[in-house]
Amino acid sequence: MSIVAQRLSRIKPSPTNVLTGKVAELKRVGRDIIGLGAGEPDFDTPDNIKAAGKQAIDDGLTKYTPIPGTQALREAICAKFKRDNNLEYNPDQVIVSCGGKQVIYNAFMATLDPGDEVIVPAPYWVSYPDMVLLAEGTPVFVDGVEANHFKITAEDLEAAITPKTKWVLLNSPSNPTGAAYTRDELKTLTDVLMRHDHVWVMTDDMYEHVVYDGFEFSTPAQIEPGLFDRTLTLNGVSKAYSMTGWRLGYGAGPIDLIKAMIVVQSQSSTHTSSISQAAAVEALNGRQDFIEPHNEMFRERRDLVVSMLNQADGISCLKPEGAFYVYPSCAGTLSKTTPDGARIENDSDFCSYLLEFEGVAVVPGVAFGLEPYFRISYATATELLEDACHRIQRACAALK
Repeated sequence: MSIVAQRLSRIKPSPTNVLTGKVAELKRVGRDIIGLGAGEPDFDTPDNIKAAGKQAIDDGLTKYTPIPGTQALREAICAKFKRDNNLEYNPDQVIVSCGGKQVIYNAFMATLDPGDEVIVPAPYWVSYPDMVLLAEGTPVFVDGVEANHFKITAEDLEAAITPKTKWVLLNSPSNPTGAAYTRDELKTLTDVLMRHDHVWVMTDDMYEHVVYDGFEFSTPAQIEPGLFDRTLTLNGVSKAYSMTGWRLGYGAGPIDLIKAMIVVQSQSSTHTSSISQAAAVEALNGRQDFIEPHNEMFRERRDLVVSMLNQADGISCLKPEGAFYVYPSCAGTLSKTTPDGARIENDSDFCSYLLEFEGVAVVPGVAFGLEPYFRISYATATELLEDACHRIQRACAALK
């Protein structure tokens, strides 16, 4: 008899984490690999934030904290929501967790019963559906097609809602596509949700500050105040502040929801690191002048990658509004044959071919729920991106 719980048969390991591990192993044995799978900035954590973490250690802030986070951090989060989103929360409406992923997991574990449905627009971040499944919910996928820049429409959302719908999960700017909803586009979705008062909104705003070309970010509760009391607004410090390893995300919402999430967290991690929390206070309250230069570097990389991919045979790539990913189509490579005679049947085959023949590691679209595409993270050195794109062009040219 297996020791493994039956519930694990419903999910799979994170494909992006699996790829990261595979790249590390290939590099260890001497392969020349360019890994474009990891979704983390290559910039170092800013010095003022690092200094705040070091000071916290020196000041002895190394003990347990309240489960939902320190008072200072939750106050900083409330100030951030007011400053950036015109949303009024008090500290009792905030929970701090070990990354944004745990905020989502807490919410699903606290609210989903067997059979409850969660609308997940595709392409989606790889962990969304598996966290729904772990909480015994049912993910309902709605495709955001390329013709609409991978965004769902009001009609798509309306058609997906049933009496069993508990949540709709929105992510803008998006991982994996970088697509971002304009204020008007979000308003059409919130108008639908206002007609269905049993549906809650979970909005993953992790890439809020990573936007380009004058794009103006908006979040659902900001656009439609009528949704405020059934919205969980999620954010964190990992992306804009280059703090992925500090493991700190946060969410704000109605107090009864937050209390239920605190109960879940009390029986898992308890709280994230006290040092990370002290550093996050400085991240949110301190200087923000590094964000724009970082974004300018990301924008230059985006433009380079989009241009070079669109010059590769069989590849087409839209220009995203935010985050640091592109989601190119490899439809033009399907049914072609590799130099060793293998046939490219799907995006997984294409990505395996890139890794084997040219040493470029990217994530196939099947992992994100929409094929035939693949995800590239351009949060890496410009010279490596240029090299990788040349390799992709060479690989595509070699297909027959």
